Amino acid sequence: MSQYVFGVDVGGMSIKLGLFQKNGELVEKFSIETDIGDEGRRILPAVAQGIFEKLGSRGLSINDVSGVGVGVPSPVTDDGVALFGTNINWRDPIPVKEILHELLDVPVYVTNDANLAALGELWQGGASGKKSMILLTLGTGVGGGIVIDEKVINGANGTSGEVGHFLVVSENGAPCGCGRIGCLETVASATGILRLAKEQLATFEGESILKNIEDMGVKDVFDAALTGDVFSVDLVDQVGHYLGLTCVNLALTVNPEVFILGGGVSQAGDVLLEAVRKHYKIHAFSSVKDTPFKLAILGNDAGIVGGAYLAMVGKK
Repeated sequence: MSQYVFGVDVGGMSIKLGLFQKNGELVEKFSIETDIGDEGRRILPAVAQGIFEKLGSRGLSINDVSGVGVGVPSPVTDDGVALFGTNINWRDPIPVKEILHELLDVPVYVTNDANLAALGELWQGGASGKKSMILLTLGTGVGGGIVIDEKVINGANGTSGEVGHFLVVSENGAPCGCGRIGCLETVASATGILRLAKEQLATFEGESILKNIEDMGVKDVFDAALTGDVFSVDLVDQVGHYLGLTCVNLALTVNPEVFILGGGVSQAGDVLLEAVRKHYKIHAFSSVKDTPFKLAILGNDAGIVGGAYLAMVGKK
């Protein structure tokens, strides 16, 4: 009887893999470099090879594996087709589920990488014990994962949860990588926050710690806010405003039990969390005003944990 599952999180720089027992215990995690050459065609064979090699090193075979859960940086249809993946060089639809099933000969379940992280946080992370949640991943970009009744909300063509492309700046917004103007990603991602900081600092006439930092990073902005730096406090409040309003609308759409903030920007901790909570409570509809906000706790393991969960429940 097969006792193991794999969770796989495909990223632009590396592919994270985790071998789990079916009780949810992580046996071993490892990663391989993402080779995006040849229009990304080497990625899925590399995943399969990595799985076979890890099993062999432990004296196991593919017969010991009951399933593989995979997350990719792309909208994913219900039948496991990734529509595109810009940062892994997938320009056309890729039948991820079909390809990996042929390579591995075990059940394969595929979803968007943010959805995978959301499942991980639901199962063993900040939303543990809940049945519904929304994860916002704040990193180089902004992603989202929506889980209701322990099921990922995928949408008609896998685009549900793309909260980073909510329109939040209707006038004079910055260009987004998606080709539109004023997306949440332009003001709440690490790159977006830094852009705001540099633009506004250039015309800010008061004193700010940030003016003395030559190679400023997003962590510097939040650290400065913690010291009471007026410019930085105001900037974090702006970010909280955009994220808070986003969550107000999400709460009225799907009414989750909890919001989870993850990704590198969330490492700012309570200073960010409180800014988001503040603006959410100001604007939220009365029946959802008390929806809690928490920080993600699984970090970079959220994807592989979510993949293991997906492989076990087989709902995608």
